[in-house]
Parts: sequence; structure tokens; C-alpha cells
Amino acid sequence: QVQLVESGGGLVETGGSLTLSCAASGSIFSINYMAWYRQAPGAQRELVATVISGGRTTYADSVKGRFTISRANAVSPVYLQMNNLKPEDTAVYYCNANAGSRARDYWGQGTQVTVSS
Repeated sequence: QVQLVESGGGLVETGGSLTLSCAASGSIFSINYMAWYRQAPGAQRELVATVISGGRTTYADSVKGRFTISRANAVSPVYLQMNNLKPEDTAVYYCNANAGSRARDYWGQGTQVTVSS
């Protein structure tokens, strides 16, 4: 079992920045990779960024060049640095951990990010 707790959401103006963090506890050494997802009102949850062991990262096209996902090591939180925020980035952001040999997904409770125009 992996427990995830996010923090760092809030209200920001267009062009502003926010950093989200997600602390994992429990079976953290079983984590295969971690990711951030987001879900806007009326939309499906979408993958924003992924970081795997060794530091390899992937990003959705919509956030490339603006967002940075990072995780220093297995015991460190995962961060999502968000720069040049746009109103379309408004969503609830969820931390995700994929863990164990069965690749089970775990989710945080979500944190609201609102970008005003």
C-alpha cells in the first residue's frame, strides 16, 4: 500500500507559477513510477507528467516547456513546478503512484489549481 498526500494548489493569475508537492508513505520502495494527472470540470482525467526511477520524465504536449516534474530519490516527494500558467491549466491535480509487481495505481486526494484570466 502507498499513501499519497498532495499540497501546493491555489489561485494564481495567468502567467504565474505554482509548485505542487506529493509526499508518499507506506511501501515507497515498491513504486515503479510517479505521475501527476489533472481533471478539469466536465473533462476526463488526463496525464500531465511522469517521472520514473533514474529521473526520466515525460510530459503532455500541452505543458511541455512550462511544467517540470521532479523526484530526487525514492524517499523524496515528487514535485510539479508549473510556470507560465494559463486559464486552461485550471483543474484538480492528482498525484499518482504506480507500485508493485502488479502495477497497481494509488491516488492522492487532489489539489485545486485555479488560474484566473
